[in-house]
Amino acid sequence: MSTHPSLSTVPPSPSPAPRPARGAVVRHLPIGDSAEALVKALRDGHPHAAATLYDRYAAHVRRVLARTLGVDHELDDALQDSFVQALRGVARLEEPRRLQAWLTSVAVFTARGLIRRRARRRWLALSSPERLAEREAPMASSEDREALRATYAILDTLKADDRIAFALRTIDGMTLEEVAAACGCSLATAKRRIKRAEQRFVARARRHPTLAAWLETGDRWRTR
Repeated sequence: MSTHPSLSTVPPSPSPAPRPARGAVVRHLPIGDSAEALVKALRDGHPHAAATLYDRYAAHVRRVLARTLGVDHELDDALQDSFVQALRGVARLEEPRRLQAWLTSVAVFTARGLIRRRARRRWLALSSPERLAEREAPMASSEDREALRATYAILDTLKADDRIAFALRTIDGMTLEEVAAACGCSLATAKRRIKRAEQRFVARARRHPTLAAWLETGDRWRTR
């Protein structure tokens, strides 16, 4: 008796997936809300993934840049550069669920490069008062605007790494762990950078009338 199965019991070979007809519209599935889904869409080349990344995280990246750079006429360029670098590097992101934290570090890297380029060409001035007025909150008082100018003028004198760590911790309110992760350094290094920047900032701020008065309104830097 033959041991070969009959033709009726042999499963048919799977048919190749049909190709879309020429001119047909290929519909892509929507991108999920999670960071993991967005990273997968970026890696898979989803046509709307890059725009979705920008829509979801542009405000966060811009805030990080603004905290580290201050009122700056190159802020929009830095924002664009950050997303260009993110799109180039997303394939190397090891933990997709930490997408926002990774974008923070990309923004910090972009800001550091901009600050260092300025230092090399000895251009450490703030934006002009006219440009500053355009970008500040319309309800800010003249004293607040002067304090803002003075704050970032002092920050411009600090080393890039110290300035960024100090700004993220003091101005943006990040935890020490978040600062270390964003700066790509150890917790101990982040603490040293913040302390060094704080000492230099306070010493200079005490010589500025507006900032000196501001320092005295809080407990942290009040003169004992």
